[in-house]
Amino acid sequence: MTRLSVEMLAADSVEPITSAGHAQLGIAVLAGIAVIVLLITKFKLHAFLALTIGSLALGAFAGAPLDKTIVSFTTGLGSTVAGVGVLIALGAILGRLLADSGGADQIVDTILARASGRSMPWAMVLIASVIGLPLFFEVGVVLMIPVVLMVAKRGNYSLMRIGIPALAGLSVMHGLVPPHPGPLVAIDAVDANLGVTLALGVLVAIPTVIIAGPVFSRFAARWVDVPAPERMIPQRPSEDLERRPGFGVTLVTILLPVVMMLAKALVDIVVDDPENTVQRVFDVVGSPLIALLTAVIVGMFTLGRAAGFTKDRISATVEKSLAPIAGILLIVGAGGGFKQTLIDSGVGRMVLEISEDWSIPALLLAWLIAVAIRLATGSATVATISAAGLVAPLAADMSTAHTALLVLAIGAGSLFFSHVNDAGFWLVKEYFGLTVGQNIKTWSVMETIISVTAGGLVLLLSLVI
Repeated sequence: MTRLSVEMLAADSVEPITSAGHAQLGIAVLAGIAVIVLLITKFKLHAFLALTIGSLALGAFAGAPLDKTIVSFTTGLGSTVAGVGVLIALGAILGRLLADSGGADQIVDTILARASGRSMPWAMVLIASVIGLPLFFEVGVVLMIPVVLMVAKRGNYSLMRIGIPALAGLSVMHGLVPPHPGPLVAIDAVDANLGVTLALGVLVAIPTVIIAGPVFSRFAARWVDVPAPERMIPQRPSEDLERRPGFGVTLVTILLPVVMMLAKALVDIVVDDPENTVQRVFDVVGSPLIALLTAVIVGMFTLGRAAGFTKDRISATVEKSLAPIAGILLIVGAGGGFKQTLIDSGVGRMVLEISEDWSIPALLLAWLIAVAIRLATGSATVATISAAGLVAPLAADMSTAHTALLVLAIGAGSLFFSHVNDAGFWLVKEYFGLTVGQNIKTWSVMETIISVTAGGLVLLLSLVI
């Protein structure tokens, strides 16, 4: 992907908007994050407004002129939305086509028909991982939880034994595997190779999702033994359809953008000549924009038409898919604005200078920063965006593989211990009918296992690659 802007990626070459020392900048960062946390948790302010106000507060505490702070914030917001906004929209369209056409149900039903007993948790983690590839976490939860509840009730399974693997699959995809917004923004911020990041992300994701899903669910089921709440078992989303797209064609449609991006990465490695015609063709074909756009266009036929949708209904489905992502786009954009304010204030340079005196590896530092922001703000996306901005200078001298691992370290840290300031915490709690304590013992612990496991695997890979 192209850089968001020269300023965002080459932080060490940007003249800071303030001459504050390390101590003042450190206090400014903590104060800016504290303002965001207070506004979100105490005053229930929307994350977009909280991030905007927090960015201005950061600049003020750092002693930067207000006009320069505003320019930094708006530049970062615009660049971030320009970099990933279209991709978020295309992902939302593909997800809505998948849900409305019954394609998601087709995959679920096919796999569940062949799974039973001890294999059911593994089937659920597989379904969630496949379904979660093109979907936002919240969309995936809304799509998967009804299935989880019905399977638990119909098969008389422990809700946690079935639910935790599904949540793990969705969460791991969300934090580690592009084309989700968080990883995409981090890839852009540190100028990582998307194909390499995707390949290494899948490599890290597989053992992580096994440990946090089917394995941990055994313990979660013992700690919290609750039945599926009757009130939360809705009608299947596609029961009104006369026919549904087939399993094979639905799977091909979902995996198409991933295959296209991986093909580009493979050609880049094998050919390694920017002037080569084959590589130039695959650079276009495998770009996230073209890959997702292709999947959406193909999906209109393989999913929409296969379900008997008319042109008008396909158009209506596309329109319905775009409305809910307005808030996501604004939050992601404001997170980019906050990140740019961090960089332009000189915080990125400060982190680089301080880390030179530490014996902490850059990947571990990136993970710790993402953990801190995640715990403070409750948002994995905000944690990813902010941490990427802070550690972007560290990527300057890294190899392609280690830059990709830096993105994964940030993504892993951004999933650490979801608690009461995370919207996902409440979403899971309400759907499963849990108390706050029960949710912490299951959902929050699962998120922490994902974060620690993925972070450890990233560090191990850095020693091998």
